[in-house]
Order: sequence, then C-alpha cells, then structure tokens
Amino acid sequence: MSDLIVPWLRLVHTSGLGPALFQKLLKGFGSFDEIQRASDSKLASAGVSAKVIDAMHQVNEQRIEQDLQWLQGGVDRAILPLNAPNYPQILREIPDPPIVLYVRGDPDVLLTPQLAVVGSRKPSVTAQHHATSLCNEIAGFGITITSGMALGVDACAHRGALDANGLTIAVTATGLDRVYPARHQSLAQEIAESGAIVSEFPIGTNPLAGYFPRRNRIISGLSYGTLVVEAALKSGTLTTAAHATDQSREVFVIPGAVNNPQTRGSNALIKSGATLVESSADIMQQLAPLLPATLAFEQPAQPQAYDDDIPTGDTPTARVLRAINHEALSVDSIIEQTGLDVISVTNLTLDLELQGIIAADAAGRFIKVAAKK
Repeated sequence: MSDLIVPWLRLVHTSGLGPALFQKLLKGFGSFDEIQRASDSKLASAGVSAKVIDAMHQVNEQRIEQDLQWLQGGVDRAILPLNAPNYPQILREIPDPPIVLYVRGDPDVLLTPQLAVVGSRKPSVTAQHHATSLCNEIAGFGITITSGMALGVDACAHRGALDANGLTIAVTATGLDRVYPARHQSLAQEIAESGAIVSEFPIGTNPLAGYFPRRNRIISGLSYGTLVVEAALKSGTLTTAAHATDQSREVFVIPGAVNNPQTRGSNALIKSGATLVESSADIMQQLAPLLPATLAFEQPAQPQAYDDDIPTGDTPTARVLRAINHEALSVDSIIEQTGLDVISVTNLTLDLELQGIIAADAAGRFIKVAAKK
C-alpha cells in the first residue's frame, strides 16, 4: 500500500505544486498515471514552470519517509490519495480538492453526510450555547458535525456532537503529528475515537496563518452546508462561508443583535441570501432533499423556543428572568430593572446559573441560555 501512496506524496512534497495546479494537470493529461509519465517538455507545455519541474526532481525523501513512518504508527491512521475509493466524492467536486488527505480516526466517517459549523474563537455565552445545543440535536439526527477544532465555536460544535454520541470531524491546518491549539489534546483524542481528524498538510507541518484559509475550503467542501455561529465582518469564519457559496453549498446563519460587532458578519450573510436559523429544524428542512435515502430520520418539529418562556409572575425569580431574557445585563442593571436588593439579585443569579438557566460572560454580565425548568 505504501508503494502506491509514495508517488502521490512526491507531488504533495513538490514545492509550488498545489491542488489547483494538480487539477489543471489532471484535466490536461487525463489521469494521475499520465502526469507521472509526462516528460519535462510536456509538463512545460502544460504550463508547469521550470522551477516546479526542477522541484519535482528534487523532492525531500526524508519528508516522505516521515509521512510513511507516521502512517505505520497506528491502526487509526490513513493517507487517502485523490483516487482512493474512500476519498469523499463531495470533496472531489470542489475546484481544488487536496491531493491527499491525512486521516487519524475512521476514514469512512468522511463519507457520511456532514454539516460544517464555524464561528468566533471568542464567542459570547449565547453563541456557545447555540453551537453546542444545535450540534447536539443535528448529530442526533445522524448528521456528522465538521469543524476546525479551534477555540470557541469550533470546540462547542465538536462537544455538542460528542455529547450526543454522534460523529464529528476536525479539519486541521497542521500535520497530524501535532494538535493545535495545544490545549485541545483531550478533545482531539475524543474526536479521533468518535470520528476523524483530517489534514491536507504533511506530517511535521506547523500552524501558519496562511494555512487556515486553505483548511477552511476543506471544512465547507466536505459538507452539504455550513452553519455560521457569530461572525464579525472581518473574520476567518466568513472565508469558510465564501468557500461554501463558491462550492454551491448551503449557508446557514444564526442572526445576532444589530448593535453587536461580533455578529455583523453573520447578519451581512443573511442580507446576502443565507438561510436564517432559529432552530435545528431550519437546517434539517433545507438539508433533507440532499441527504442519502439510507439516512432515516423524522422531520424535526419546531422545538419549543426558550424565547417564548418569559415568566409573567411577580416573584423575584420571574422579575430577574424578565430583566435578563437574552440581553446580557450586569448585576447593577438587574437591580435597577427589578427593584430588588443586591443580596437578592446575587443569590438568585447564582441559583439560576447553577441550574444552567443563565450564564455569565467574560465581563460578568448575565444572559439567559435555557428555559425555566
């Protein structure tokens, strides 16, 4: 098997020969074997620069050996060239699919129907709740959750799927011999055991800024649609959404407050035609016609939204919940709106937080995240 992979790895390790140029050669020569047999003059005629042709003859064999040693280091490892039967067809269809995929975990998970989930690395409490709960529900319907294992929304998306005993895939911008960010070592292990970690980057590759946009096209390319959870106007999240649009995939967006800079990118996507999402049903209804017939699920009913569960009584708890609802408020603001004293508000917010009904953000403000039980 290794002998079959080596010619592909030689291309991966050829400086200047990326996925876009490989696709151009594939169209020109018709097959991978014909590219391998092509003379330097034919490669030059096909538009390959002299510098890249020289690089094809001077591949670092040690880097290839490093890849092979990694591959042989465990039964949960695979390297899938573009022509492998378990290379996902949906990813082959994008303009610049990876020449090979390095996989840790179960490579067959890549063949399952997927929803990409992306968003802020420093999400609000609300965004964390939405990412976790929506992914938990969608994974329960049999959809694999695909994200980038970054801090914030990505981690919440993976966690939501894992907590539902569902499948999840992490697409990384490093070699699979390392975990980035390093604090996600435990999460990476869980994902590898319950799904797969995937990269197009060879073993030994460190995280560089330019690699993350390349990674993002794979996240969207593997998936039937991309869900955006909280994105600013200038964010990597929007590049993933742009890739999804270019790849003719669905784009779903959870809307945000008009005065919140963290959600202006999200709202701009909705203005541009993305599907506004209020519940998992909004996503499932759009994905249903695209899913394989073998995936059996009942069309989800609209869940009871906790937005409708605003207490009407005059108890101290009801007054606090009415004040907070879904707008982050400080203790002082809650006191002002409820007329309660500081000790009462402090005790009530602590009790509600312990119940998981409200949560505190990084600034110490409280926001409602679940219905009153």
